[in-house]
Amino acid sequence: MKQTLLVLFALYSGITFAQSPTGIFDNNKDIGSPKLEGHATYDSSTQTYSLKGAGYNIWFGRDEFNYLYNQLEGDFILTANFAFTQNGGNPHRKVGWMVRASEEEHAPHCSAVIHGDGLTSMQWRPLKGAWMRPQLDEITAPKPNYQILQLERSGQEFIFRAAHPGEPLQTIGIQKRSELPDKLLAGLFICSHDSSILEEAKVWNVRIDQPVPNDYNPGENGWLGCRLETINVFTGHRKVVFEKADRFEAPNWMPDGTKLLFNMEGSLYTIPVEGGAPEQLNTGFANRNNNDHGISFDGKLLAISHHREGLKGGGSSVYVLPLEGGTPRLVTEKTPSYWHGWAPNNKEVVYVAMREGSSTYNIYKKNIDGGDEIALTNTQPGEHVDGCEYSPDGKYIYYNGSQSGTMQLWRMHPDGSHKEQITFDEYNDWFPHISPDGKWIAFISFPPDIEFNSHPSYKRVMLRLMPANGGAPRTIAYLYGGQGTINVPSWSPNSKHIAFVSNSKP
Repeated sequence: MKQTLLVLFALYSGITFAQSPTGIFDNNKDIGSPKLEGHATYDSSTQTYSLKGAGYNIWFGRDEFNYLYNQLEGDFILTANFAFTQNGGNPHRKVGWMVRASEEEHAPHCSAVIHGDGLTSMQWRPLKGAWMRPQLDEITAPKPNYQILQLERSGQEFIFRAAHPGEPLQTIGIQKRSELPDKLLAGLFICSHDSSILEEAKVWNVRIDQPVPNDYNPGENGWLGCRLETINVFTGHRKVVFEKADRFEAPNWMPDGTKLLFNMEGSLYTIPVEGGAPEQLNTGFANRNNNDHGISFDGKLLAISHHREGLKGGGSSVYVLPLEGGTPRLVTEKTPSYWHGWAPNNKEVVYVAMREGSSTYNIYKKNIDGGDEIALTNTQPGEHVDGCEYSPDGKYIYYNGSQSGTMQLWRMHPDGSHKEQITFDEYNDWFPHISPDGKWIAFISFPPDIEFNSHPSYKRVMLRLMPANGGAPRTIAYLYGGQGTINVPSWSPNSKHIAFVSNSKP
């Protein structure tokens, strides 16, 4: 009778005793039969995982730990933030990423690990039942005890990178030869290093990205899946708002703070910040919109870049229309023209364009009610400028330019005078976006090894933040993306969040 009542209760309450997905992971299991049972939970409101696990160790010829994992095949990039919930505990307790040949306790595996005392290391078992091996190059995390860990498989190599908050990822170890199969287990793990203690850790910003080869051509091979995300620029906490196994790009934050605007399949869509179904915005005849669009400072007008048929340079032209939707009005007769910023007076726009007699793009401004366009830059062959955007006080136009030899951030006065470089680093920095309160610049940094005048899709990139009045940038997000990630102004009205797009195979 008790068993019958238990089954009826389970059916009535919706409880299932079969294993169900935990967040993005399909499986959760104790490996090696630890004395205390572990488990994992997922808080969908914060998109944070809680891991609990015991186990004597992950070492020697066998392991005991709790594992939250999927089966993956091919190349991948695993990235997340980790933090133990309690101070103290065994200094050798472990949490991190693990890729593993099987669920067997003595299976070959490779792990990116942070220990209870802050030691961060790469560890692996090369063969079934073999003793574990450590990576000699190690870093120690600061207190409080958390770290950003990334484990990538690229062909036959496993690459472990780590970062302190605000810093770029640095390579900690590389395993160049592995006995791990192409199809393996990959996920989060925790081990208490004390069989009588159940240890707990929090994990957030968890991303499993499956990249493409460097020579991948989206036009021929298809577009990767996309995630629409938001991030608190001060805490670094990210949330996925919308996902699709196809292309969309470049979110703006709507003035009321409750919705995002982005382009997809030639149209523009809005979606609630907390997620939901996208709703198409009425842009009239403009059905070939690209990722260069944005909202006037007074929140009344929307600028778009729509491709007109049969014109030179693809026909991209700047139009304006009411933010609530309507019939677009042409601003730039000449093509190609790509919108990037509004003036605070809500009467002028700035854009990048290529004009007859020039082989390079320049920055222009024009009144939306007519008149001549005004060139603000004079690039030389081999140079490039892009991402022009006014500061809220109207004193500067920020942009990215390569006149110093690499792509860096610059600013100039609204008449094009007093150009000054504001970033100086090894990365290729693009698309400066100024917070509504005028205090911060958010931008995307591409790796040093790409062509500095290009902003390609599908790269390991960083989102960074710096004071608008100057100072050292700090990294706020590590992602797989690039073109379409943050091409346009994407700050929340309260200057605390930005929106962006990341990529991965579906």
